[in-house]
Amino acid sequence: MRLISWNVNGFRAVLKKNFEEHFHALDADFFCLQETKMQEGQADFAPEGYYAFYHSAVKKGYSGTAVFCREAPDRIVLGIGDGHNDEGRVMALHYPKFVLVNCYVPNAQPGLKRIDYRMGFEDDMRAYLSGLKQEKPVIYCGDLNVAHQEIDIKNARSNIGNPGFSYEERGKMTELLGAGFVDTFREKYPDKIQYTWWSYFGNARANNTGWRIDYFVVSDDIRGKVKDAKIHDQILGSDHCPVELEIVL
Repeated sequence: MRLISWNVNGFRAVLKKNFEEHFHALDADFFCLQETKMQEGQADFAPEGYYAFYHSAVKKGYSGTAVFCREAPDRIVLGIGDGHNDEGRVMALHYPKFVLVNCYVPNAQPGLKRIDYRMGFEDDMRAYLSGLKQEKPVIYCGDLNVAHQEIDIKNARSNIGNPGFSYEERGKMTELLGAGFVDTFREKYPDKIQYTWWSYFGNARANNTGWRIDYFVVSDDIRGKVKDAKIHDQILGSDHCPVELEIVL
């Protein structure tokens, strides 16, 4: 089973940048999007053989997630409870053997002005995932908006304390992994340096001045089922690139 996750930073925009070609070339069973920035029905994309599900923010042109899947889920749950449902950030697709959770984690914002909300979201998300884990294996993917370790960011020292590399956010990622979850890319490639996001400024992508902030995380009961985890950093169209999980369930 192949899964792809990609923060497209505007689905309608990326559709004009060879998205359909990349979609078919990656040939995934599940294709999860974050930061769609649209309402359902605003994108002209309906790939044959896939079901499409959207979770849009109340605020138009902001946030949002979507999933394209070959097999229809038993049920879909949007959001994770009171207080986190208006921004279209979380979709859980329930299947007999696993739950797929697609997530666009809130950015802490410059000066960490949204760090309190981010910390609450992280705690609620960890509790939600831990609860799901008691029922069946969990696959958690998306733009998690944190470079967990120094290996996950090009200029670690100069970015300490910045949004996405603050001690608070990195600590919450450590707590999630400590709650019985596995960062699949780092599990497979402990020493590999590869990034998933680059700023649009300063020729960051050309210079590979990047951050690894997009993940596939799985519950530890299926860590042995993971065959590979990849970063498709050659694919353009967004300031993020797609990440992939290959798993046998």
